[in-house]
Amino acid sequence: MLPMIARRGVPGHGARVASQLGSSRAVGSIPRLQAQVADVSNGLDQSVLSTSARRDETLTVHPVVNFTPQNCDEFWRKVPLWEKVSAREFISYRWSLYGFLEAVVPEEIPYDEAGTRMQTRSEYIQDVEDGITAATMAIRMTPYILSRINWRDPRHDPILRQFLPLKSVMMPDHPKLTLDSLHEEEDSPVQGLVHRYPDKALFLPTSVCPTYCMFCTRSYAVGANTETVTKASLRPTRRRWEAALAYIESQPGLHDVVVSGGDSYYLNPEHIRDIGERLIGMPNIRRFRFASKGLAVAPGRVLDESDGWVSAVIDVSNKAKRAGKAVAWHTHFNHPNELSWISSAASQKLFEAGVMVRNQTVLLRGVNDDLKTMSALIRGLADNNIFPYYVYQCDMVKSVEHLRTPLQTILDLEAKIRGSIAGFMMPQFVVDLPGGGGKRLACSFESYDRTTGISKYTAPAVTGRNKENRVYEYYDPIDSLPKNAAT
Repeated sequence: MLPMIARRGVPGHGARVASQLGSSRAVGSIPRLQAQVADVSNGLDQSVLSTSARRDETLTVHPVVNFTPQNCDEFWRKVPLWEKVSAREFISYRWSLYGFLEAVVPEEIPYDEAGTRMQTRSEYIQDVEDGITAATMAIRMTPYILSRINWRDPRHDPILRQFLPLKSVMMPDHPKLTLDSLHEEEDSPVQGLVHRYPDKALFLPTSVCPTYCMFCTRSYAVGANTETVTKASLRPTRRRWEAALAYIESQPGLHDVVVSGGDSYYLNPEHIRDIGERLIGMPNIRRFRFASKGLAVAPGRVLDESDGWVSAVIDVSNKAKRAGKAVAWHTHFNHPNELSWISSAASQKLFEAGVMVRNQTVLLRGVNDDLKTMSALIRGLADNNIFPYYVYQCDMVKSVEHLRTPLQTILDLEAKIRGSIAGFMMPQFVVDLPGGGGKRLACSFESYDRTTGISKYTAPAVTGRNKENRVYEYYDPIDSLPKNAAT
């Protein structure tokens, strides 16, 4: 099994949490949760897809070989629990910790941004517990991403806002919100494969991620069951994989495949090679990409020479080029604070190795929905040779109304940013249409009524399943409508 830190099963607010490193004991005060501080290492459960023996689950630090820059900013030492952790230990993706919240949250934190009201540590942790109980996604974060958070003011930190739910900031769901807003399950000819566009398919070999986003568009299947959602099973098995790959190979008009999940960071190196070589060998496939948030949430893995995952990606990329085909890594940064010298070094390694890296950002309220932040993110990505590919309007999935913005926000951001950076580094600002219409430029709506918050789109290229001439609707958050914003 993948070694990780799990917080589960200990009922009752206020239970003390162990504050030690390296223990394999499950501890915590969050009831009935899969709230995990994850360590990305062994990939898939060895009992499922490999005949090799299960690895020892004891966490071992594997230092990064020949990489530690001089005078680097050791930002994680600001966290008291990690003040003695070296750069070599921190960069290792196998490193992990326990007792995090009680160790890092101050006795009092600002409740409002002005700091006129305070919240105690106990109240904050209770707020987290209540939020996780109401959330659709299990909670899992890597040590790297935890260390990029401002723990003096966690309620308003733009990184934590993406991954740790607070019940006090949640809003009632819009009546149109669903778990599978993009209707992926309806566009799945075989389990774990979505075929919506004529020439592109989405292959989902796993449903596990190193860090779970609260706003996940695949909340119907990704991660462990929660208090509110029993997940659709996408358990990784050879039989399911073979059925998906056989379908891909059988479609002569299918030329492009996204290997996602979950997250392809959870595939073992041999699985990256197996899938990559299989796709390279298909005459109909001209390009494919591995989708992984790993570069944003666990970039040390790219630098760890003892790990084979990135070597497998580089090997597949080079082999594809020799076959005249294109391979890319599609990653997911949402805020400039997620960038550090570690992610820069990892990006540079990939750039030097010739791996194309593109980024897909989700527009999120209170995270990146202002001009200064979005501009800084796009430029920061470009400076690291990560191509800003998409900025998505947040999907209409349940329990994320507090993170969604009105369509007008994405329209304004695109208008103000376009022309401020080279066109080939300018992302496309898109809406992935509810109901399975696919991605459309946000500005390409047929109509947009700010009073009702309803925008309407058509998708002429997306056909089948009664989609011809269909009109797709996106709904602004209820609290953003003029009649509510004025009150």
